[in-house]
Amino acid sequence: MSVTTTASPVTATASSPLVRARLPRLAPAVAGVIAASAAGLVTLTLGAGLIAWAIVAVLLFSAVLPVWALVVEGRRAAADRLATSLVWTAFLIALVPLVSLLWTVLVKGAGAINSTFLTYSFYRTSMDQPVGIYHAIVGTLMITLFTAIISVPIGIMAAIYLVEYGAGSKIAATITFLVDVMTGIPSIVAGLFAYSLFALLFGAGFNAGIGGSVALSLLMIPIVVRSSEEMLRLVPDDLREAAYALGTPKWRTVVNVVLRTALGGIVTGVTLAIARVIGETAPLLLVAGLTARTNFNVFDGFMSTLPVLIYSQFRKGTEGDFAIAWGAALVLVVIVLILNVIARIVGKIFAPKTGH
Repeated sequence: MSVTTTASPVTATASSPLVRARLPRLAPAVAGVIAASAAGLVTLTLGAGLIAWAIVAVLLFSAVLPVWALVVEGRRAAADRLATSLVWTAFLIALVPLVSLLWTVLVKGAGAINSTFLTYSFYRTSMDQPVGIYHAIVGTLMITLFTAIISVPIGIMAAIYLVEYGAGSKIAATITFLVDVMTGIPSIVAGLFAYSLFALLFGAGFNAGIGGSVALSLLMIPIVVRSSEEMLRLVPDDLREAAYALGTPKWRTVVNVVLRTALGGIVTGVTLAIARVIGETAPLLLVAGLTARTNFNVFDGFMSTLPVLIYSQFRKGTEGDFAIAWGAALVLVVIVLILNVIARIVGKIFAPKTGH
């Protein structure tokens, strides 16, 4: 006669190592309040300022929350809380100078912005005529436009060669090395190169907006190449193989499949590259120069830009010149902001559609 025993199911108990207590959801907020209060008490006692209070509060928060998690949740959870606190602290530290910069430019430049400031140039036909930065806005947009015309085709085609045609070759390795070297070229060196080039072609003393575009293109092309190259590498090889299986030539596969798939990321990279070079001063000061008139012809004559205008106004040192410089700086920041917003919108529009 056999005896059958039935094993009782294993139930999780409070003593099981797989089940541990958890801190409440508001624990970070509570720890933040405790840290801020304690930091305020310490700084008031020592007579320190707001910056010292923020530093002490961050240090206390980074200590209070992990210790609390160590007591309640255990060592691994405490390490996770500590890492999270450090990441958020680093993020806030990186955010402080950006917010401070934007706030300073907004406060000091907003007072100068009006319709006259944006529609008049420095060229006066009468002594009582107001001045504005219209000529610098036009010069910035024109030079940046021709910089993009020069840089975008060269950068994208170079990226296509590196990914689609020259992968693994010595030529591709050489191009990649040169692109990496060009990424670190100082802007003043690019300006000197453009100045020397046009001096050899058209004689000494040549100044035109196209020279600034050539100088800025030396700074923009490496960024376009690297960003486009990364976007093209993200295109799955399955799409290429499917096109080849249907008998599609390689060039048509690159144009209709690869580029179309990566178009959103490429446009975003190009726009960010434009935002990177639009604020350069040294190359434009050497080649494009500074003028009080509005010049629409990038191939002839001096052409003012916002960065050079800001530099020249700060050098003068009067209160009115400072106001113009801060207003021009705010306009330049707004232009860069608009470019970044356009990049995000275009990236979402041309992003590959995903389905389930």
